[in-house]
Amino acid sequence: MGDTRKRAVVAGASGFIGHRLVRELLDQGYQVACIGRSGPDARWGDDAAVLSLVDGADLLVNLAGKIVNCRYTEANRTEILHSRVDTTGALHRAVAASAKPPRLWLNASTATIYRYALDRPMTESTGELGTGFSVDIARDWEREFFAGDLPQTRRVALRMAIVLGDGPATAILVRLARWGLGGPQLDGWWFPHQRYRGIGHAPSGDGSAPAHRSHGRQRFSWIHIDDVVGALKFIVSHDEITGPVNLAAPHPSDNRTLMATLRRAVGAPIGLPAFRWMLEPAMWLLRTEPELVLKSRWVQPERLLAAGYTFAWPDLAPAITDVVPRRRRRR
Repeated sequence: MGDTRKRAVVAGASGFIGHRLVRELLDQGYQVACIGRSGPDARWGDDAAVLSLVDGADLLVNLAGKIVNCRYTEANRTEILHSRVDTTGALHRAVAASAKPPRLWLNASTATIYRYALDRPMTESTGELGTGFSVDIARDWEREFFAGDLPQTRRVALRMAIVLGDGPATAILVRLARWGLGGPQLDGWWFPHQRYRGIGHAPSGDGSAPAHRSHGRQRFSWIHIDDVVGALKFIVSHDEITGPVNLAAPHPSDNRTLMATLRRAVGAPIGLPAFRWMLEPAMWLLRTEPELVLKSRWVQPERLLAAGYTFAWPDLAPAITDVVPRRRRRR
């Protein structure tokens, strides 16, 4: 007899979210196939192989995309865009060509699609989109995902906040706290540059680097890796959920509170305030961008809460306590 297990296809499974998701799907009894630059089951550019996996699958999850934990050089900016839009387009063509298309397609997106917000939270129904590089990436990504009519496939765009776990964002934050830069991160003047200028089919913004006087009170929206996986499982079982969904804990924090919590978790005795003029060279050394800690992301999971999802980690302090010791043990 053939394999009667449900089949899931995961694209971009090499990251820490993908690794965790594949384990969870296997534990649920799925037969899992993966698409990536080096396979193992199909490679990008081999449209026939991608179609053979997608056709007949019960679930398609796309997490593909170059990691944004990098400097926004010209080459990296281009790769960040195309690694998301092109792979989503390849999957879109495969779903459209399938004789038996997947019932559900979950596609990664980002909560960075929303504007810098200090005044109110951004929800799926009332959120306002921002401008500039990161927003344009997300806008083009979702534009490709929701293009055309795929009547047999439910589509959900996963607007993920910063994920706490064994990933790069947590590593950067922990390192800043250990280096003594675990005080509030304070935006301000820096030499003009255009790393955050718009990109894609309709570049937005004026090209200048944003600077805000938030005094370390920029909002910090986040989600624990357990709740990323939990929310995906919840969405699979709730057919009424379609369109964009915010993956963010219901109790966001702010930058001052985040860094104080991290200092306690790593046992750092001091945490110097870090002005942009200090952060820029530090982030250059870490090969990432200050946007990680300076943008005010204030996102609420309106749709998940309305559908009845219960977060395993709704509050920041317990989530930080959970993930930081975990990182220590695994080094």
